[in-house]
Amino acid sequence: MAAGDKDPDALLTIGELSRELGVAQHILRYWESRFPELKPMQRAGNRRYYRPADVALARRINRLLGEEGYTVRGVQKLLRGKGAEETQPAPQAVAAEPAPSPAQPDAPAIDVSRLIQIRNRLASLIDG
Repeated sequence: MAAGDKDPDALLTIGELSRELGVAQHILRYWESRFPELKPMQRAGNRRYYRPADVALARRINRLLGEEGYTVRGVQKLLRGKGAEETQPAPQAVAAEPAPSPAQPDAPAIDVSRLIQIRNRLASLIDG
C-alpha cells in the first residue's frame, strides 16, 4: 500500500472524498441535503466520516450527475425507485435527433458520450 493510501474499508473524511471524486466539499454537503440515503457519520466537532457504503453511493451520485447527465431530481427518483440499480440516460443526455432505428441502416450514429462532454464543457465555460 502506497503512502497516503487507506484500507478500502477505512472511513474517509469529507476532504478525502472530495479529492477522490474531484468535487468541492460544499457539493458533498449539498448532496447530503438532497439525497437522504447519503448520511455520513458525524463525530466531535461535526466532522464527517464517510463509510464504504457512503463512499460507494457518493461515487454513484457523482457518476450519474457528472457523466450520465442526470439531474438531481432524476437521481433522487432513481435512488428511491424500483430500478435503483439500473442507470438509464437522463432525457437531457439524449440527442435531439432520435437514434437510428433498424429500418434506417444508413442513419448516422449518435455519440451520446461526446455530446455529454460538450454539454459539460459548455456548462463549465458559462459558470466561469
